Amino acid sequence: MARGFFITFEGLDGSGKTTQLRRLASSLTEQGHAVVALRQPGGTALGDRIRSVVLDSRSDAALGAISPVAELTLMFADRAQAIAEIILPALTAGSIVLCDRFTDSSEAYQGGGRQLGSERVLSLHAAVCDNLLPDLTILLLPPLEPSLQRARNRNQRHTVKEGINENRFEMESDDFHRRIYSKYQEIASRDFARVFTIADEAPISVIEAKIAALVASRLPVPALTR
Repeated sequence: MARGFFITFEGLDGSGKTTQLRRLASSLTEQGHAVVALRQPGGTALGDRIRSVVLDSRSDAALGAISPVAELTLMFADRAQAIAEIILPALTAGSIVLCDRFTDSSEAYQGGGRQLGSERVLSLHAAVCDNLLPDLTILLLPPLEPSLQRARNRNQRHTVKEGINENRFEMESDDFHRRIYSKYQEIASRDFARVFTIADEAPISVIEAKIAALVASRLPVPALTR
């Protein structure tokens, strides 16, 4: 059986990546592909526990300030578990794996935002992930300010309505998010063969069509016969 195809979605919160991942998953499933979708952090029992720590804005008060290096290693613990439990088995089975964030997020948020640098992040990736790279990364990078405001508004609504607090990164300064944005641009320039950037504020359906065309042009896995 041919190896599956690994697609990651990247970008700041509020960029629309999660919505686009869900739409692509639905479309590929309708075409007859076996699709496995997950998010990071999260997606496994261990990952969900890690997510509750690193994204909750109350964590620093409850646990003491989480150091940037501790935050980075928690992200890679989540990633290692997801690779072993979900990603590699799915790829071995020939599935298309769609992942909401992967190591590019760590390079952008911890390497850029926390100013740990790319070298430390990529060294951890080599050691922990055996250098597993996506076959294709879709980077949604609309203008920073409206994207960040959407994320902050959305997370506030979730906190009020659903009791889910995932505001820890959104509460950081605008300079923090500018560093993330700049690091994503750097990653896209460096890894241009893998990373496809969509940087406009087009309607959801227009972005969806762009992604569908891109994936169709890159995807080597034939539709499964039902």
